Amino acid sequence: MTCRLRIAILLTLLAAAPAVLAEAPTTVDPRIQNVLTQLGKVKSIHAAQLSPDGRQLAWVVESDDKPSVEIADADGSHARAADPSAKSGSCSQDEIAWAPDSRHLAYISDCHGAERKDKSRASQIVLADALGKTAPVVLTTLNGNAQALSWSGDGSRLGFLYVEGATRRASAVSAAKPASGEVGVDGLEVQRVATVVATGGAPQMLTPAASYVYEFSWSPDAQRIAYVSAPAPGDNNWWVAKLYVQNAQTNAAPTVLVDPGNVSGDLHGLQIALPRWSPDGSRIAFIGGLMSDQGSTGGDIYAVLSRGGSPTNLTPGIHVSPAWLSWNSNQQLLVSQVRGGDSEVAEYRVDADKAAQERVLFNLPASIGDGSADMALALSRDRAQVAFVQSSYAEAPEVHAGALGTTPPKAVTAINAALKPAWGKAESVEWDNEGRHVQGWLLYPAGYDAGKSYPMIVMVHGGPSAAMIPRWPSVGFGSAPLSTLGYFVLMPNPRGSFGQGEAFVQANRKDFGYGDLRDTLAGVDAVEKKLPVDDKRLGLTGWSYGGFMSMFAPTQTQRFRAVVAGAGISNWQSYYGENLIDQWMIPFFGKSVYDDPAIYAKSSAINFVKQIKTPMLIVVGDRDAECPAPQSFELWHALRAQGVPTSLVVYPNEGHHFVDPVHQRDVLQRALGWFEKYLPASK
Repeated sequence: MTCRLRIAILLTLLAAAPAVLAEAPTTVDPRIQNVLTQLGKVKSIHAAQLSPDGRQLAWVVESDDKPSVEIADADGSHARAADPSAKSGSCSQDEIAWAPDSRHLAYISDCHGAERKDKSRASQIVLADALGKTAPVVLTTLNGNAQALSWSGDGSRLGFLYVEGATRRASAVSAAKPASGEVGVDGLEVQRVATVVATGGAPQMLTPAASYVYEFSWSPDAQRIAYVSAPAPGDNNWWVAKLYVQNAQTNAAPTVLVDPGNVSGDLHGLQIALPRWSPDGSRIAFIGGLMSDQGSTGGDIYAVLSRGGSPTNLTPGIHVSPAWLSWNSNQQLLVSQVRGGDSEVAEYRVDADKAAQERVLFNLPASIGDGSADMALALSRDRAQVAFVQSSYAEAPEVHAGALGTTPPKAVTAINAALKPAWGKAESVEWDNEGRHVQGWLLYPAGYDAGKSYPMIVMVHGGPSAAMIPRWPSVGFGSAPLSTLGYFVLMPNPRGSFGQGEAFVQANRKDFGYGDLRDTLAGVDAVEKKLPVDDKRLGLTGWSYGGFMSMFAPTQTQRFRAVVAGAGISNWQSYYGENLIDQWMIPFFGKSVYDDPAIYAKSSAINFVKQIKTPMLIVVGDRDAECPAPQSFELWHALRAQGVPTSLVVYPNEGHHFVDPVHQRDVLQRALGWFEKYLPASK
């Protein structure tokens, strides 16, 4: 769910309720401490990229909370540091991109940048010799944040997204800037497309100063760029972004290619992502659909002529959710898509007005991606080799690489090979409800004994336009630790989720908390029919949209006996006036709250708060730009007034996604403790 707040009275609320500020519990269940220790052992792999000639591989792996770049042969052998002079864990290296010559690798590093007043170092774009024969060369020093490095096809320039003078990461899930000055005007930080020449120099801005760019791609001849952009502020306006094309030059005039607000047909009022040029440069394919968060991509595949024209939906009526695409040829697309709760890679035959799936290459009950986008694949120039990072509940993250074909490539690293799951097995479960087929994932309790009865916790994913796909957990809020402590954990993909086509995604429009809740409860019933789940010991939890559902569901049913709500929304009407990303709401609610207040009221937990009897732990970051903290305060205050057991914990300087490891551990510790108190697995 996408929600944003900058509201001055938050400081007053915090001062008036010091008891809700985050302080670690004085005692910790030793089993919980063991879970935290186990989760902390995983080394995150941020990205994996294959050289264009398919002979070398680079990845970014985290060590001591700092990412570093390593280069290896394509089979993972002979791994070595991209910069041997940089001490692992002492500085950051990230955002890798192979040059077209396959000899050089660009990345962003602060290892040798000048120290600032706050003791941080300036970031630089560095070019490393992949063979290690010469030391890395600094192409440019940055005065701000950069990401999404991408070489022009001729290798003459390196493009990237750049926020000059940035004070925060360019993302709505990052901690918001403290409110100061005229809201929406003062202190705007605008992300633009910039380039630096391959021989080094100052960054050159290509896109207009007033346009916030979310993603871009080079034309095959390196003369133009296509990009998705909207007026600043960027956190607010992605939901009304347009597709532009312009010459790849400073001060070039952009042309609007697709404006979803003005087109007719399936794309009207929806969101667009991942523009990709056809090899001959004549067309641009992209994904369009109802999307709740930038970066969480799913929908239909569209195409538009690069010189202008009306966009065409190439895949109407399909029952999967394409999440990433790349042209194999002018007549074929390689597509990563969500099918149910699985990751799938398929080839599509492309004609002038349609694209049809030719064959599925492979399907995995796992999360995949190369770090550049959800479910993205790193490919060799001839499309014969592929690489990506893969993880599931059974296997910790590793880089997988090999031939692109009908057999998924094997792991070529052993970075986390020693880790084994401490939680129970994962199983895909399916059921039918109200004429729809629904899928979800079920984690069994660790040490499952079919002769015993167990409690079950339902974990609702965020979005709602997203899908629960298996991945190895990290320290923080998640499902696997609950399984470790003896709970079944059901993670449904109800209506509104990716995985079954665009009609399924749009099925919860104007209906938040109703049809998707009925789908979820039907899933609970289906699991209880086949496994020893104690219906008197059901819990509910979730973050973001899952936090909203955790707040709202207890107003509609008394089946849940304990709830943990992370970064939720309790009152859609007050929220509409508090947030600064109101653009996301109209695609889902149909109208603004001022034009149709009833549609917002019917999904607001606060309007039915007297129905809530369930003990509820509420957690939120004080600078959450997506799901504002006053929403948590509002429900917490109401529950206290009704005498419902409740606790509110606010974490300082955290946004929608927590970044402080201490806070990540504390949230998990408190959630596990809450369920242990009100829903003990040991009964």
